[in-house]
Amino acid sequence: MSERPQRGLTRADLDALPNYVPGRSVPGAIKLASNEVPYGPLPGVVEAVADAAANVHRYPDMGVGVLRDKFAERLGVPAERVVTGCGSVALAEHLVRATCLPGDELLYSWRSFEAYPIIAATTAATSVRVPNTAEHGHDLAAMAAAITDRTRLILVCNPNNPTGTSVRKAELDEFLDAVPDDVLVVLDEAYKEFVTDPNVPDGVEVYGDRPNIAVLRTLSKAWGLAGLRIGYLVAHPEVAAAVRKVVTPFSTSMAAQAAALAALDAEEEMRRRCDLVIAERDRVEIALAKLLPGVPASQANFVWLPLGERSVAFAQACEAEGVIVRPFAGDGVRVTIGTAEENDALLRAADKYFA
Repeated sequence: MSERPQRGLTRADLDALPNYVPGRSVPGAIKLASNEVPYGPLPGVVEAVADAAANVHRYPDMGVGVLRDKFAERLGVPAERVVTGCGSVALAEHLVRATCLPGDELLYSWRSFEAYPIIAATTAATSVRVPNTAEHGHDLAAMAAAITDRTRLILVCNPNNPTGTSVRKAELDEFLDAVPDDVLVVLDEAYKEFVTDPNVPDGVEVYGDRPNIAVLRTLSKAWGLAGLRIGYLVAHPEVAAAVRKVVTPFSTSMAAQAAALAALDAEEEMRRRCDLVIAERDRVEIALAKLLPGVPASQANFVWLPLGERSVAFAQACEAEGVIVRPFAGDGVRVTIGTAEENDALLRAADKYFA
């Protein structure tokens, strides 16, 4: 009998995979690191969660039927096209599991959402990263050129996290026309509610009739449910059905479903809060652009500072002033838009650093 080769207990290829790095929280400091909206839960959410807590000894609705139907009604699509999950990031992972086998290629811009390479690796797909343009946005022409026979899924983060840049309709139309019909394109629209540029398309409205398009959305940002993890996708019925098969059973909790339903009933207040964030975003962006050339226009609830090798030093300087931002070593710093007072503290720290 031949000697059994020695192997580790876990996959060796994961040793080189970086851990997901969340925005840091420091007691007493202002947190502008996780793209959270700073105004607390929407009206009715806390009460809905408290009511749901009385039944936590029961399993939640695994099909998330009431919430799914509400999303479908708001979007004007059949419920069979909607899938809910534990945040849009979980749904992105489910999409990759539903489309990619080991060795298949997952294509995305870089730098983009840092969970993308982790999702690719954990499903044994091959990451294909296409560098951002000099303006920190997606290079869609280069992404189209990078498509091969092994490409199964393409992620387009619009607006892009962490740079805040957006892809406009004309260039996205051209790109999608170049993508083969058997390649799924996922439009990750986690920050859609903060978009003010009329040329940035609504993925569901504009591309919803294309079978190879899926759109990701979340209630973590504008809707203020980051702590409860609710996301949803809209896709062709065949794609949606495949995703449902790989969703972790009961992963959308009873409290999360109740909170989501209550939040959706407070859409007017959500919109009012988003307008506050957008106004502050524009103010902060203008102020920072005076200190640092090349700050890209943001369509999200954060601003990107292309600081390169100075990124960590800037974050440390901000922390010394009681403000926590999110550095991406060697690339830049993402600054979440907070309240006016929080943003003033950030601008004071930036003035001091650049002076």
